[in-house]
Amino acid sequence: MEASAASVIVDWGTTSFRGTLVSADAGVLDHLETGQGISTLSKGEHEAVLMGALGPWFERHGALPVVALGMITSRNGWIEVPYVPCPAGAAELGAGTTRLKLPNGSDLILFAGLTDPARTPFPDVMRGEETQIVGFGLDRDMAIILPGTHSKWARVADGRIAGFQTFVTGEVFALLMKHSFIARGASKPPVDDPEAFRWGLAEARKTGAMLSLLFSARTGGLAQKLSAEQLRSYVSGMVIGQEFRQAREAGWYVDGDQVAIVGNDGLNALYGIAADAFGLKVLEGRGEEAINGALAILRAALGWAAVHLDSV
Repeated sequence: MEASAASVIVDWGTTSFRGTLVSADAGVLDHLETGQGISTLSKGEHEAVLMGALGPWFERHGALPVVALGMITSRNGWIEVPYVPCPAGAAELGAGTTRLKLPNGSDLILFAGLTDPARTPFPDVMRGEETQIVGFGLDRDMAIILPGTHSKWARVADGRIAGFQTFVTGEVFALLMKHSFIARGASKPPVDDPEAFRWGLAEARKTGAMLSLLFSARTGGLAQKLSAEQLRSYVSGMVIGQEFRQAREAGWYVDGDQVAIVGNDGLNALYGIAADAFGLKVLEGRGEEAINGALAILRAALGWAAVHLDSV
């Protein structure tokens, strides 16, 4: 382990700092996580936090290239790195990185996000998900779903990310559960009712009138058809189902297509159920996409021959 450490990948988001020490062949050697997301820091504090968190690894292995991705490169992060426009692959994303030197001599490579200038009424954006898409692989022309607070549907074509669209499904669900009248009385998580989730999916398949459909969460309770234990899962099924319905209407798939579900946001299983309900075949990610993608973009950025990506 001591001789094989090759780089550090830092996924630095709004609420968390995650670091992964990796070998040249993409093996995970160590991992750390803190609550020092960018929302907890003031301007000028980022370098000290990074060096403090990674200090033990630097002491053990010396200077290593450090990849930083996620919201750390946003307007509210350390340094804003301009988005790379679609279509883009590892080469374009690598060319869009910003490179700094850390106090110990390590290269710090700040990743760019991705923008889809063709999206209307304004260009769409992502930071971090593009790395997972690259890590999943760009050799198959297909739609890739990345569940999350702001879910992404991306199209891979001709070896690059051709375009993508954001659905704020997770944020809408959180607002409904925490602040709406229609979901009042729902049991607290982690109540999970698979039957109620599928019920919500089925209702979403029937109608695109989401603003009307959402009120059924209220009327179902009044009619004593939905219990407090079912309500949360029912609403989850409705909003995820509406995402799939709207994605179909936007042309991201047709019935019978194969799609990939990539990410690790705790939602992959639910999205797999939804995909099946909407007549889709699913190719699941292996959970290594973020690391493989980061190393692919790093190699493109630095031309670092020591990074082997046979598994990408």
